[in-house]
Amino acid sequence: MKLIVGLGNPGIEYQFTPHNLGFLAIDRIANDLGIEVRNRQCRALTSRATMAGEAVVLAKPETFMNLSGLSVRELVAEHQVDVSRDLIVIYDELDLPLGTIRVRQRGSSAGHNGLESILGALGTNEFLRIRLGIAPGRKLRDTVKYVLAPFRKAQEVLVDEVLDRAAQAVEVILKEGPAAAMTRFNRKNEAGEEPQATK
Repeated sequence: MKLIVGLGNPGIEYQFTPHNLGFLAIDRIANDLGIEVRNRQCRALTSRATMAGEAVVLAKPETFMNLSGLSVRELVAEHQVDVSRDLIVIYDELDLPLGTIRVRQRGSSAGHNGLESILGALGTNEFLRIRLGIAPGRKLRDTVKYVLAPFRKAQEVLVDEVLDRAAQAVEVILKEGPAAAMTRFNRKNEAGEEPQATK
């Protein structure tokens, strides 16, 4: 069983904000599979599915971002998940430009509160994560205000593209393994540059 967790905050006011990119990625995967993530389990909205021939559980913790680890720990126990092999966490990354995706097999939280909560709850950093860039390509005066405010119209195309790539990355991980996904997705574009959001 693979557990695929997207991070975000519950509530309609947070739905289309940068900090909810993990939730949006789970919704995109579910939509591609023709299912809805609406079962309540382990303090999360969940759904079971088959993806790339693998049994998966899609999950969106309802604990709010800073307590994501409480839900993830319960989900891991409930589904007897081998964290180092079968857990994938998808979340927003302010250190990467909007439109960028990075697959990593381990590492620190880099200041991300949701990931910090998961690291503390699981007691390990040895799990796969897909980082989705949200940096807007301009200097931010108020980081908290930016990550919790809705995406601007000019950002919507990049958001849509990165959600598609996140879903593709999960499929590659399931079919070919993390190394193949890192080779394919952890690269710059044809011009050798990171994608940039429209200002």
